[in-house]
Amino acid sequence: MPQTKEHIAQFLKTLPNSAGVYQYYDKEDTILYVGKAKNLKRRVSSYFHKEHTDYGKTRVLVSKIERIAYIVVASEVDALLLENNLIKKLQPRYNVMLKDDKTYPWICIKKERFPRVFSVRNVVKNGSEYFGPYSSSKAMRVLLELIKQLYPLRSCTFNLSQENIENGKFKVCLDYHIKKCLGACESKQSEEDYNQSIAEIRSILKGNTRTIIQPLKEQMQSYAASLEFEKAQEIKEKLDALENYQSKSTVVSPSIHNVDVFTILSDTDSAYINYFKIVNGAIIQSHNLEIKKKLAEADEDLLTMAVIEIREKFHSNTKEIILNKSITSPWEEVSFHVPQRGDKKALVDLSLRNAQYMRQEKLKKIQILDPERHSKRVLEQLQKDLRLSELPVQIECFDNSNIQGTNPASACVVFKNAKPSKKDYRHFNIKTVEGPDDFASMEEVVYRRYKRLKEENQPFPQLIIIDGGKGQLSSSLKALDKLELRGVIAIVGIAKRLEEIYFPGDSVPLYIDKRSESLKLIQHLRNEAHRFSLAHHRNRRSKSGLHSELDDISGIGPKSKIDLLKKFKSIKRIKEASKTELTELLGQSKAQKLMKYFKDGESKN
Repeated sequence: MPQTKEHIAQFLKTLPNSAGVYQYYDKEDTILYVGKAKNLKRRVSSYFHKEHTDYGKTRVLVSKIERIAYIVVASEVDALLLENNLIKKLQPRYNVMLKDDKTYPWICIKKERFPRVFSVRNVVKNGSEYFGPYSSSKAMRVLLELIKQLYPLRSCTFNLSQENIENGKFKVCLDYHIKKCLGACESKQSEEDYNQSIAEIRSILKGNTRTIIQPLKEQMQSYAASLEFEKAQEIKEKLDALENYQSKSTVVSPSIHNVDVFTILSDTDSAYINYFKIVNGAIIQSHNLEIKKKLAEADEDLLTMAVIEIREKFHSNTKEIILNKSITSPWEEVSFHVPQRGDKKALVDLSLRNAQYMRQEKLKKIQILDPERHSKRVLEQLQKDLRLSELPVQIECFDNSNIQGTNPASACVVFKNAKPSKKDYRHFNIKTVEGPDDFASMEEVVYRRYKRLKEENQPFPQLIIIDGGKGQLSSSLKALDKLELRGVIAIVGIAKRLEEIYFPGDSVPLYIDKRSESLKLIQHLRNEAHRFSLAHHRNRRSKSGLHSELDDISGIGPKSKIDLLKKFKSIKRIKEASKTELTELLGQSKAQKLMKYFKDGESKN
């Protein structure tokens, strides 16, 4: 098997486990191949991890790949349809070429009086409504058959104008007599009633099948009750088809003509922009752009700049642009808007999802290629956000656990270089505090932790994080004051409700940007401390719950304890047992010890 190129091998590690379409490019950035995948990571990786002994062309293709691009979509069906669009548009060398007449079917509601509903292969812009496309012709035919059964519609091509009907130009045909049509051509069905049926069909084609599923279920049960099982089975098959069919595709929508889609996602350092070019309702181009921030620029400003640059690069002259953030149009003739619902909103969401994957891919690359750089960058951001005097290479976080004051326990977790150092984790059983006093418990464990480090001349952390608000932070400061360590170690508290960060002596909390990696690190520390503390607390509670009075009797071991409880079921019955019963079970020596223990206990009482 040939060696995979280093940059390709690293890229494969960052691919998402999602449905989508992948594109291969050569060193001249010419498109080589477009493919679909239910799982992008697994499918694309298979090209480079398998020995392609049967197909010489596949080996040649793999050897030419220098760059891989991908578009994430919602489902495998969407991936199939998008692949179809891109192959027709890009005509990659290694793909089987698709002819223009090899298109997916649609369901059309014809723009006419008493509209017909039928399947078509080509979308014609004549005002008619189109739904689909359908990746399975069979699924589409089942749906059409079901619609025609539920709603008797005309199939003739006559011009059913008011004048023609009033003049008696048409006569009802066989469809009327076999109840497949209600005779609109002879005014036997009103236009209002017919249009009501069309409105319900339109709702079904948009995905709202609930309006007809319940009546069908009732009809099926009626047939079953009257022992007409064949008819009941026919309706069941129709119900299954209705519940399983996909009403429409996100990546192809005939209601959207020629538009550009731009979305932006940003963090503290960079902004990630995704661009879709939509022509005749289909995605034919996708492009990702990362912009490094210099002066904390607003997303709206960066998006405006990206729109101008990308449209110029791809020579786009569309008159409509949809986005996920509102910006002012740089061109008078181009309209900008942020959709709130419908097909356009679905496209914006899909574009934003691709921007998110671009960001994840970049962060994964940094973690894989240079984990130390990644850790240092996060710690530098934390130092900046918390205004620390030194880089917090070692951070320690404290958390308390108790339930109604029982088995109080605390934990200290340690992170070094932004990663858990589990060998340094410590549990604390509360010794000096009685009852559920969270503040006093926090003071005790912080004091014990740093008193020991001080006595053993161990290095102190650069940052302490207390899981709690102002009260827990104040208690921790008392402990540091006793040890004369206030000012030596930076300390903050994090409150759970709104993730407020509290500083000593400052009643106004700090709110770190929710997208910031430094806040994610603090949350990781807090969650890890909570997990570790809770695990220890549960362990203590479990042990105390299993403790029995028999454990306190010298000479009665675990086996004897089990034998006693098996036979007598409770301590009360053991106390009431006769000497003969106890001797038979344990022997004379243990029986005497047991009876003496219970007798002494009673005399004390």
